[in-house]
Amino acid sequence: MINRAVLTGRLTRDPELRTTQSGLSVAAFNLAVDRQYTNANGKRSADFISCVIWRKAAENFCNFTSKGSLVGIDGRIQTRNYDDKDGKRVYVTEVVVDNFALLESKKDRQNNNNCSYANSNSGNYSKSNNGANYDNNSQDPFNSSGDTIDISDDDLPF
Repeated sequence: MINRAVLTGRLTRDPELRTTQSGLSVAAFNLAVDRQYTNANGKRSADFISCVIWRKAAENFCNFTSKGSLVGIDGRIQTRNYDDKDGKRVYVTEVVVDNFALLESKKDRQNNNNCSYANSNSGNYSKSNNGANYDNNSQDPFNSSGDTIDISDDDLPF
């Protein structure tokens, strides 16, 4: 049987790191994953997926992520149930994370929040990218005026 979940999304809050009675580290977090389609108002909705990660990976995850972090996770879907303090049966479905990837650095996340784009029809754009500000006509080395590039086979690295 196959049970794999691969998700990319942003943390809805800081992950919560706890330690079990046996000394294992475990972190719980929710991941907001955008849906592929937009609603009638043109807005994209998201699914909020409960996730759990164990042991050293949980500690690393908590050290390097926070609310809003863009992460990719790979894991399996697991269901469990328990009786709450009122004796009511509670069912939980969550992704148990096997691997994760940080998809942006803290610096990139801060830059993306301060990023501004000019109108794409204006011929230039401005993006906070290591201080680079390109003008479409003068500084962009990939801006081609329709000229062909003459490259011999000896110039190719493969």
